[in-house]
Amino acid sequence: MKSLRYIVTIIQKDLRTELRSKEIIISMLVFSMIVIAVFNFIFDPGTEQMQRIAPGILWVTIIFAGNLGLSRSFAREHENARMQGLLLCPIDHSLIFFAKLIGNIIFMSIVQMIAIPLLVVLFGIEISSGAGLLALILFLGTLGYAAVGTLFSTLSANTRSREVMLPILLLPVAIPVILSATKSTACLVNGDTLQEIWPWMKILIAFDVIFTVVCSLVYEYVLEE
Repeated sequence: MKSLRYIVTIIQKDLRTELRSKEIIISMLVFSMIVIAVFNFIFDPGTEQMQRIAPGILWVTIIFAGNLGLSRSFAREHENARMQGLLLCPIDHSLIFFAKLIGNIIFMSIVQMIAIPLLVVLFGIEISSGAGLLALILFLGTLGYAAVGTLFSTLSANTRSREVMLPILLLPVAIPVILSATKSTACLVNGDTLQEIWPWMKILIAFDVIFTVVCSLVYEYVLEE
């Protein structure tokens, strides 16, 4: 119970900080809307071509908006030595990882809840029948991406060019999560059955478990750097 209380305390601290500044959410939302608007002008809504590329557009929006949030959230921790304050707390460093992971998932999910309805309306995509399964795929994809992103954003936060370093480090490692999440979403949009979607979801779940466990184990050594 103590561990859970520590995690909740760190999450509450991050949420209160974001509620005061709103810089992470606003920057992610603005980027997401720009991406969706650009693709909306390029392709005709409701066409077969749009149905094929919509899952890719969705995950491009999530991934690059997520990069902005990940980069800024950890850069903020290094202002006024906030990260040093966390490290001085007598808690296991893996708890800091899980708190940061959950916080990043919350930020990315808030952006998704606004960006996805906008994408559905502008692109004319019908997903109401599979909304629950889409929510599950989005959560699994966000979990895997945020797990790796939490590790690498901590690693790159001390570098001068962290905005450049983060995607260079993160994207190659996160390719299995991105690919399986995009393919699962594409199968769902195309009207495939759960049996046809499940193989991609199994890959996604497997990498989520691997990335979350491995990143939590090595996070202490990243913090020491």
